[in-house]
Amino acid sequence: MSASSEFVALNIAVLTVSDTRTHANDTSGQALVDALISAGHTLAARELVPDDIYQIRALVSQWIATPEVQVVLITGGTGFAGRDSTVEAMTPLFDKTVVGFGELFRQISYQEIGTSTIQSRATAGLANRTLMFCLPGSTGACKTAWGIIESQLDARHKPCNFVGQLI
Repeated sequence: MSASSEFVALNIAVLTVSDTRTHANDTSGQALVDALISAGHTLAARELVPDDIYQIRALVSQWIATPEVQVVLITGGTGFAGRDSTVEAMTPLFDKTVVGFGELFRQISYQEIGTSTIQSRATAGLANRTLMFCLPGSTGACKTAWGIIESQLDARHKPCNFVGQLI
């Protein structure tokens, strides 16, 4: 979609995938909530689930089927540890993959953490007019990712943005 002259507030759900975090100590999920609200968007839902393919997929599938949820931000489970399964849970749901997101995230992340960025499997995709971003679990990585995501969720961003695909 080409840019418009007016901001469109989107309904964004935030999911933290973790076997150890709680809502009380989920700094990454909270950073995403704070960022999306600060940008003028609406928090549609916030959940925390263990790193389990089927629990992740079941919850996000409900959100994808709900027209009120336009964007899903998922933090955690994107690394190479044994239980990291967010990417495996999400990619079968994608109608289209946003290949450039992971590429750009790792390029920017390289400046922050060096070659360790090759272990990031950050990815994004679109399913049923819902845009989904799978982000690493660190708060710093979520802030880096939001630096990319924010402009693409702004209808005024030129030359293009994702808003027209979501509304």
